[in-house]
Amino acid sequence: MVKIGVVNVSDRASRGVYEDIPGQEAVRLLREYLVTEFEPVYRVIPDEQDQIEAVLKEMADQNGCCLIVTTGGTGPAPRDVTPEATGAVCEKMLPGFGEAMRNESLKIVPTAILSRQTAGTRGSCLIVNLPGKPKAIGECLEVIFPAIPYCIDLVGGPRLEGNREVISVFRPKTG
Repeated sequence: MVKIGVVNVSDRASRGVYEDIPGQEAVRLLREYLVTEFEPVYRVIPDEQDQIEAVLKEMADQNGCCLIVTTGGTGPAPRDVTPEATGAVCEKMLPGFGEAMRNESLKIVPTAILSRQTAGTRGSCLIVNLPGKPKAIGECLEVIFPAIPYCIDLVGGPRLEGNREVISVFRPKTG
């Protein structure tokens, strides 16, 4: 069974102060975009770099996730450390993911320039940092998702098939 990690990085949600809506939205969208069945590996953790790094490593290395999406912790506030944790555990960074998300978000709100979303690979796993607001998660994931299955192909992960009725996945023609 394909495994996909979803990590909501939020001090308040991890303490139960509010419901984990961002993480649930990420799972909902992934289920909508993929026809490939997958098992979510799910965590809600505080904005602590060492904990984020440990969970990303666990999901990629022990749980065998081919994709991990994080929500939250990508702003400029002192406790926003998700991109730093991602960079610390990845072998290759893929800045185009963050550039595409910021570009799309700038069409909607000028504060998108404050966003530090990024992506990278660890072994055969792609790790993508999404924003923390459910609406922004949808806007950003829609823009980058067409490249995600092919990226996972390139790093040796399982073949993910997109739901053609909802979103177009791009894979170059061979031959």
